[in-house]
Amino acid sequence: MQGMPLLIKNVTVLTLDAAGTILENANVAIAGRTICGLGEAPPGFEPDEVIDGYNHLAVPGFFNAHCHSPMTFERGWAEDLPLERWFNERIWVAESALTSDDVYWGAALAACEMIRGGCVGFNDHYFYMDRVAEVAAEAGLKASLTWCQFGLGGDKEVGADLAGSLAFVDRWQGAADGRIRTVLGPHSPYVCPPAFLREVSALAREHNLPLHIHLAESPEQVQNSLAAHGLTPTAHLAACGVFDGPCIAAHALCLTPDDVALLAEHGVSVAHCPITYMKLAMGVNDLGPLLAAGVNVALGTDGPGSNNDMDMKAVVRTAALLQKYHTQNAEALAGDLPLRLATANGARAMGFGESGELAVGRAADLVLFDLDRPHLYPRHNLVANLVHAARGSDVTHVIVDGRLIYRDGDILTLDEAKIMAQADRRARRMVSQKLRIVREYKG
Repeated sequence: MQGMPLLIKNVTVLTLDAAGTILENANVAIAGRTICGLGEAPPGFEPDEVIDGYNHLAVPGFFNAHCHSPMTFERGWAEDLPLERWFNERIWVAESALTSDDVYWGAALAACEMIRGGCVGFNDHYFYMDRVAEVAAEAGLKASLTWCQFGLGGDKEVGADLAGSLAFVDRWQGAADGRIRTVLGPHSPYVCPPAFLREVSALAREHNLPLHIHLAESPEQVQNSLAAHGLTPTAHLAACGVFDGPCIAAHALCLTPDDVALLAEHGVSVAHCPITYMKLAMGVNDLGPLLAAGVNVALGTDGPGSNNDMDMKAVVRTAALLQKYHTQNAEALAGDLPLRLATANGARAMGFGESGELAVGRAADLVLFDLDRPHLYPRHNLVANLVHAARGSDVTHVIVDGRLIYRDGDILTLDEAKIMAQADRRARRMVSQKLRIVREYKG
């Protein structure tokens, strides 16, 4: 569904173009899916709705480059555990209680949260992805969706085997007026056997599909890969053909210089999720070598089971702060770079390259921030205020493909009250089942 002609009047615009242009007291005209006027509306433009942009900032919408949106059901349930215990004692065991309906309502809850925080697109990697696709279509969001596969036998897969995943790809590729993209997703090199990684890589090339995979999350994973294959996880994936087509590698925390060169050579996008790394005490890498090599680094929330929220604005600030702290370099991720990682780079990684910049002819994927908030005064530096002081709750409007889906506190595409009630009830039921499973697992 396309939006009606829309005009935003008298707004400050952070274009995030190559020059970082900021327009004051500008008009933004939107027709169909694209911006048709910036600065002034084109002659004869007749909008169906006019938004007063006074004391507001228009910016490209955020693209969440890696998440597990249905894990809202596990928000606050697997707390204060290191990565391996978080996986083995809670997540891996617990998800055996997951149902298709749980995924729908968990993803719907995440969609409400993402919309309120200015997110226009998300890159999801989970199970029962038909239900997440339904949510994306209903919500009006853009999405790149991956049905996670382990490659350990059909009885170990959740909801679909590889053939089922391919069927999902066929059903949903290009759906919702092109807002939905589908992707193949082996879980990781530390779970998936090499033969399976080669098989999925060949299928991705055959069907012209990207891959979305977890990579090099801990030193232990690197040591295990060296012991098993004589290669780092990154080199192992390259040898299995995973990087022979478009690929998003989530995390990529433990990389050698040769690994960085491999990712750059193959055009792999890296999804960086800093809040999860802090929460699970995983450590963090210096993004400088990746950026210097030309790797497309994007930002993601990861799942609410580890991050606890889906707030991309919080990720923007945390990414900048953590890089400065980790490298002891106050100039790390300086200026508007964190915003670019969360907008254009995420859009590029997900295959929505027309998004991420506000310009005539580009996709009308934008959000408005209310600047009339105490924490956004004074305005010595508008970009610094947006990166370090603005909050997701400052977002007042969200427009995706020219369609207004959020206005002044109201989500226009989803029944938020019903979703919160259903998600809360179903999550409590699922957790009660999980607790029994965990007790049995522990003996």
